[in-house]
Parts: sequence; C-alpha cells; structure tokens
Amino acid sequence: MEAYRIEPYRVPVTEGDRIRADAALHLAAYAFGVPASEMLRRERVRPRACRARWSAMYLAHVSYGWPLERVGHAFGLNRATASTACRWAEDARDDDKYDAVMDGLETCLRAVSELPAVDLALSVWGGR
Repeated sequence: MEAYRIEPYRVPVTEGDRIRADAALHLAAYAFGVPASEMLRRERVRPRACRARWSAMYLAHVSYGWPLERVGHAFGLNRATASTACRWAEDARDDDKYDAVMDGLETCLRAVSELPAVDLALSVWGGR
C-alpha cells in the first residue's frame, strides 16, 4: 500500500499582502516596544508580544478592510486566530490610551498605504 504524505494547509498569499501585513506588524512592534522577531515566533510568546501581534492583525483588518480570513493568511495563521485577535483588540479599545494609540497607528498605516508606488528598479536616480 502506498504511503500518503500529509501536506500542511497552505493558502497562496500575494507578496503585496505579505508586505502590508509586515508593515502593520512592524508598526505595532515599534509602538508597543516589542521586537518584531518575537512577535513572529511560532512558539508561545510573552503576553505583551502576543497582544502586540494581535494589535497588528487588527490594524490590518481595519486599515486595509481585509476580511478575517485574509488577515489570518497574510500573517501565516488561520481565520479563527485572526478573529480572536480582532475581538481582543476591539475590546481593548475601551481603554482610552490603547484606543488613542490604535487611532494613530491606523492613520499612519493608511497614509503609508496611499503613497504612490515607486519602482526602485527604474532609473530614478539617473541610471545609477
């Protein structure tokens, strides 16, 4: 009998979605004083890093208007995890300080997202 190899569930994610998710993650890392490398770990992380990662997922959800499944896939997680993250972040916005930080991060992320794209491979600097 032939042995079957079980492949992990993977959904193709565009490079653009990964870049946008990374922007949200690094912005949250900076704002909350948590190294992005800690937020990206697959094993259990400190609660502070976990909440910063959840905040990044929420930022992607509200700033880009992404559905939860897309958020999960862009962060390499599933929809249920993204849903939990967004529910926690939404509840945490009852805290005035957290809400003010998230408002600022949303504004910043939207502003960066709306900048015109520049192809650095082109001769922007006179062919150098």
